Amino acid sequence: MVKILRFVTLFLFAFTVLGHHKYTPAAATTWQQKVDESLLNLTENRDTELLVFLDQQADLSRAEDFKTKQEKGAYVYQELKKTAKQSQKPVLDTLEKLGVEYQSFWVANMIWVSGNSNVLRTLAQRNDVAHIFANPQVGLKMPVDSGNRDINASIDAPSSIEWNIEKVGAPLVWEAGYSGGGVVIGGHDTGYAWQHPALKNQYRGWDGENADHNYNWHDAIHSGGGSCGPDSPEPCDDDIHFDGHGTHTMGVMVGDDGIGNQIGMAPGARWIGCRNMNEDIGSPATYSECFQWFIAPTNLNGENPETDFAPDIVNNSWSCTYDEGCTTWDILLTVTNNTHAAGILVVSSVDLFGEYGCDTVVYPPGIYESSLSVGATDTSDIIAPFSSRGPSAFTNLLKPNVTAPGVSIRSSSKGGGYHELAGTSTAAPHVAGLAALLLSARPELRGQVDKIEDLIEQNALPLTSEETCGGIPGSQVPNNTYGWGRIAAYPTVFNIIHFPIIFK
Repeated sequence: MVKILRFVTLFLFAFTVLGHHKYTPAAATTWQQKVDESLLNLTENRDTELLVFLDQQADLSRAEDFKTKQEKGAYVYQELKKTAKQSQKPVLDTLEKLGVEYQSFWVANMIWVSGNSNVLRTLAQRNDVAHIFANPQVGLKMPVDSGNRDINASIDAPSSIEWNIEKVGAPLVWEAGYSGGGVVIGGHDTGYAWQHPALKNQYRGWDGENADHNYNWHDAIHSGGGSCGPDSPEPCDDDIHFDGHGTHTMGVMVGDDGIGNQIGMAPGARWIGCRNMNEDIGSPATYSECFQWFIAPTNLNGENPETDFAPDIVNNSWSCTYDEGCTTWDILLTVTNNTHAAGILVVSSVDLFGEYGCDTVVYPPGIYESSLSVGATDTSDIIAPFSSRGPSAFTNLLKPNVTAPGVSIRSSSKGGGYHELAGTSTAAPHVAGLAALLLSARPELRGQVDKIEDLIEQNALPLTSEETCGGIPGSQVPNNTYGWGRIAAYPTVFNIIHFPIIFK
């Protein structure tokens, strides 16, 4: 979902439930133990959406043996497809006999199913099914008027290079000749207004004269879709709260209209996109579908996947909440891990529960080790009150990994103008853009995700806090307030060039 602050009751409820319902298939002795508790009252007369995880998952341990991103991506795709093909057929045959609607996935070995209690019971009783999650269709999530959080204000006057871009030092890297050229960023959000003047020339589906959306755009929304409708054949942003949440985040990554609106970190990079939400509401299935497409983009018909068209980086300015179906912390773990294994850097914003203190990084994908998680700072490099503090509620990992500007960030809006937003969702795109600058200077790092993450962390501006979270004093670096600190573009890009022994 778009980063919208929840009522404290919802937060406490989700925090408690997530803490006690992680699935453990090996210990399950009855079919009910393999099913989300929310599904146990499902009746014969009502269909609901199910996400069926199979017991067999692909072994991608050899991915690190491959030197190039192309080799990693091809290997991961082939292994994931092979595992799904070999193990899903008996389950799919059962679904065919039951006459229910389903969608097969390979990004993790799982199947989306629309079924009633009889379907649920039949699937859960199978030995090859590990767990069945809910994949709910939920109502509108009410935003809270939060003052300095996710503010939407129209600001159309050009202001040249934005303060936040200057703050992290991106212009110094541009001056040295590196602005993101040769790098592709994937946007995983509410969609994109691709013809916005600050985004159009950077879109990989535009050659300056003609548009070709094949392999450059995917819509994971197959019903509804608001102003865009379902299965939009071109990039479209149906966000209803922030005048184009996805459009705004993409502007922070690559935006530049050539006439003074220098809003992006890496204006020389190209972008592709996937819409993962229906009017700001996503689900594990829609989020997974986008990750799957990024590993092997397809044409507009969903055919002929090509790993060579995969992005180098995917930005995720969203979190999957309890009411969207992320009822256990590990529901998107395999999906995120497999994207990382394919040589794609997964950048994610942390949650917006900072005012409740420590241990507030609670929702996927920002809770995972395979995700480079980002908190938000203001113009003075002070942590934003709303920015969640670590450690990760899932594994007690240090989170966030780093921080970036996330208050009063001016960027593109879906109507063609510019507006300000604040949130961790506006901070994460800075890190995705920084990774693009790094890869444009050092293309041999493409696919070396752990190395890219280390360089971004080790070269951040160290920041300390009076908070002690997760037993780590805020006076030491890294800490669970700022992570390794606020990102710094110039040292990240050039320390590895000038001091290769230290940063090798």
